[in-house]
Amino acid sequence: MSIRINLTSVFVDDQSKALDFYTEKLGFVTKHDVPLGEFRWLTVVSPDAPDGPELLLEPDQHPAAKTFTAALVDDGIPAASFAVDDVRGSHARLVSEGVRFTQEPTEMGPVITAVLDDTCGNLIQLSSPA
Repeated sequence: MSIRINLTSVFVDDQSKALDFYTEKLGFVTKHDVPLGEFRWLTVVSPDAPDGPELLLEPDQHPAAKTFTAALVDDGIPAASFAVDDVRGSHARLVSEGVRFTQEPTEMGPVITAVLDDTCGNLIQLSSPA
């Protein structure tokens, strides 16, 4: 019996802004968008794996969430890491679309990584094989 990743989340300061960024800039597609009072159960998935792991764009309303995410950003620690085929190509495309990177593509042993600001309170790492 294997354990699989079904759902993971990032805290976001604005769900609508996050949905725009994750779909329009990063290319994810909306999986679930269910109203829950003031907020939504809002998940996105890779278009290459629509039945694969979901990323929950979770409101940062828990008292610890803002402190936690700010501490990660202050220390330069990504909240999540996403695989891409070509970090350098993805970096160039995203920079041309106005995405701000805090780390340019960098070789780190067997991978190349870059870190971007998702505009919603998080740093996100992209990685591909070197």
